[in-house]
Amino acid sequence: MFDDVHDDLVRFCARRTDTASAEDVAADALLTAWRRFDDAPLSHDGRRAWVYGIARNQLLNAARSAGRRGALAVRMTKTAPLPSGVTEDEAVLRADLSAAWARLTPAQQEVLALTVWDGLDATQAGAVLDISALAYRLRLSRARKALRAHLHLTASPARVTSPGPSRTTTTPCEGASR
Repeated sequence: MFDDVHDDLVRFCARRTDTASAEDVAADALLTAWRRFDDAPLSHDGRRAWVYGIARNQLLNAARSAGRRGALAVRMTKTAPLPSGVTEDEAVLRADLSAAWARLTPAQQEVLALTVWDGLDATQAGAVLDISALAYRLRLSRARKALRAHLHLTASPARVTSPGPSRTTTTPCEGASR
């Protein structure tokens, strides 16, 4: 199980805390999982979500003990330099997305991150958050809607064009919701 989940778990933790603490949180989560191995789901994906849930609970407990309220904010990873082939429109879209992300609540960021960055399906992500798959899908839908709304607010005027006889309206949120 360690070999299957360790690298993904460290990345999961690094997005939620500083890089130096991510390895420690992952180690603590795996130690807890080892101690409770009899409680682990049988499937690989189930175990992965289960260990993510353990790590998430440890992070939330650490945040509470430090006096912070609410869910732990998901930190965006540092964006790599743009490749030479990236257009100005793509760079603007990335900036718009970053600004829209910052406007989301920590809970909305968490739901989107579990699906987009961690690649969990609704059942697995629901297990991480200790909610049903249906409740997770509802939260995900609302978070996507909020992201679209924030993208529309942050879109630069150059990206939103008015429809003309042969032109269509384009916004940076087209295709970004999936």
